[in-house]
Amino acid sequence: MTRQSKAAVWAQIAEDLRSKITDGTYRPDTRLPTEAELTSLYGVARATVRQALTALVNEGLIVPRAPRGYFVRLRQPLFYRPQQEFRPQPKTPEMDRFMADHSAEGREPEQRIEVSIVDPPADVKQRLKLNEGELAAVRRRIRYLDGEPFNTNDSYYPLKFVQDTEIMRPVDIARGANEILAENGYPQVRALDEIYVRMPTPDEIRRLELGPGTPIACHICTGLCPDGTPVRVVVNILPGDRHVIVYERDGMDPGKR
Repeated sequence: MTRQSKAAVWAQIAEDLRSKITDGTYRPDTRLPTEAELTSLYGVARATVRQALTALVNEGLIVPRAPRGYFVRLRQPLFYRPQQEFRPQPKTPEMDRFMADHSAEGREPEQRIEVSIVDPPADVKQRLKLNEGELAAVRRRIRYLDGEPFNTNDSYYPLKFVQDTEIMRPVDIARGANEILAENGYPQVRALDEIYVRMPTPDEIRRLELGPGTPIACHICTGLCPDGTPVRVVVNILPGDRHVIVYERDGMDPGKR
């Protein structure tokens, strides 16, 4: 560490530790040197070391495990593929796609579902083209992997389209809500996807148990019928430290143009 640098000493320590985490010197799920060892290594006060460690905790790179110390965070990101939504549902009758896919991967998926009738947020109301006073049904889900909340999935529907259907029940729908909409005369043939990257709201922090400084991707999908009627708006909140967003695109073969 050099005090001639423009960066504060704690920031230099954080950068050094960050580099060692990135290059594998400190591997995932291994313990960092203790505060006392780092104090001796860098020749600084313990308070300076704690500032550096706090910065790395806030970045999601390390986690404190009292009384054992600080550990490099083990990351097992979820590969989030929006294009899978309209593919055939799994043949497992008691599971929806999320549960079936991640059970097959050897992880422990779980969902917590709430259903309610709401006056939706203004942006959702606009996307669903609801008139003043029209209500929506919302299925609010928190999805967990191995006991950790990974993302939220809140699906809004015009109440008039889904009342008295399975969509109103707070349970997994094995064949999928899209199939239920189609059975009731509202097939979706087109979807508009929007992705925003931002910092989370207090409610999102609470629902997903997010650490300080964790950005999120907000994926909003609007499902449309053949005549352009919007029948569903899904708001997915994806913490940046837990997801890789993967899109597949057709039409790239020059011979097919």
